[in-house]
Amino acid sequence: DKDDVEAVGLVKFDFLGLKTLTIIDWAVRNVNAANPEANLDINRIPMRDEATFKLLCTTQTAAVFQLESSGMRDLIKRMRPDRFDDLVALVALFRPGPLQSGMVDDFIQRKHGHAAVEYPHPDLEPILKPTYGVILYQEQVMQIAQVLAGYTLGGADLLRRAMGKKKPEEMAKQGEIFRKGAIARGVEERTATYIFDLMEKFAGYGFNKSHSAAYALVSYQTLWLKAHYPAAF
Repeated sequence: DKDDVEAVGLVKFDFLGLKTLTIIDWAVRNVNAANPEANLDINRIPMRDEATFKLLCTTQTAAVFQLESSGMRDLIKRMRPDRFDDLVALVALFRPGPLQSGMVDDFIQRKHGHAAVEYPHPDLEPILKPTYGVILYQEQVMQIAQVLAGYTLGGADLLRRAMGKKKPEEMAKQGEIFRKGAIARGVEERTATYIFDLMEKFAGYGFNKSHSAAYALVSYQTLWLKAHYPAAF
């Protein structure tokens, strides 16, 4: 298993086959065969297409990758995504942890201006602005550790893993490293402790942003095809 493989110094890769990629390929070939002038390249479609997001908000998402379940359609109705970043967040939020924690409601309220967007420290605004002040991604946990407490990226990755595994002794050690690093950078001890506790709480729900973005891209491509070339799709 992965732990034994890692112990002997090897890297384990998981490869996931997606039929959706074949469907996209078929649809693009059909479009270009019917109209060679279209010269459609799915990697060059506009990423802020109004018709695509309009279709998304109608929740008519049958056959759209990741976005067709009734629970997901309900979340889309509440969130009303209007940019690609929202799609990335949608994939990360639609999981039992975030849905049960109240995190999803916070995100939606802040997106629509019904609740104030607050940052636990001014330096965290560039990191948390795309998610309206909510710590949603594992990469954000790593960035906070790097910016606020001077972690190296390797050290920040170890912190992310420790938070995911919830080992109390490792967390106590990391908490001390984080506090010392943050204080050395002029952050008050009370604020540093508060932010670390916040990170620890959200790390349980945190999702890998690169994974979420890759899925959201395939979702967007299928949605775009459905909006512009429904017959071929």
